[in-house]
Amino acid sequence: MIELRPFGTLGAAKHGWLDAHHHFAFGGYHDPARVHWGSLRVWNDDKIAPGTGFPTHPHSDMEIITYVRTGAITHRDSMGNEGRTEAGDVQVMSAGSGVRHSEYNLEGEDTTLFQIWIIPDQRGGEPSWGAKQFPKEPRAGAFVPLASGVVNDDDALPIRANARVLGATIKAGESVTYTPASADRHLYLVPATGKVRVNDVEASARDGVAITQLAEVQITALEDSEVVLVDAA
Repeated sequence: MIELRPFGTLGAAKHGWLDAHHHFAFGGYHDPARVHWGSLRVWNDDKIAPGTGFPTHPHSDMEIITYVRTGAITHRDSMGNEGRTEAGDVQVMSAGSGVRHSEYNLEGEDTTLFQIWIIPDQRGGEPSWGAKQFPKEPRAGAFVPLASGVVNDDDALPIRANARVLGATIKAGESVTYTPASADRHLYLVPATGKVRVNDVEASARDGVAITQLAEVQITALEDSEVVLVDAA
């Protein structure tokens, strides 16, 4: 099964400093058909104006992965962590039993990012945060694990869920094949840029593609594309 979720059908909220689009029910956007996809609970497509951001607020029992598309985001939290994550790189916060954090765009330009929430396998535990640079060269024509709770994804940032977040860049006319561990996995793919064909379904930049009950998925770039994929239980 492959379901296309065009960008124009996503939930949306504009707050002046924040232009947000929601692939799943979030905030004031409620859609009983799009509450979660397996353990994938949130995929927000955010544009944050310069000098603004999310003030300090709490989270618990959620794996929060931030994939920065343009600009950079600066993180601070109640554990004493502080870091700046640039375009193409990833940060992960395991909220565990509870943490407070802020996320600000301190740059002179808009920051755009995907924020992805995955329900952890177990509640509680000590919160943690980490960030990592992921050069795009290894992602050329192949999926690279960026955050993962799956054994053997040693170079990925760890998360406490049976899930993977992967990235790939695909040149126009080329294809990448992804094989989940089993056909009952819940895959969700979003082209950050470009246009792709997922098996026989075409998706443009920032569309969502929900996939399940398939033993193999072929992604063909119709334009030079950057794609992000979540593989969740």
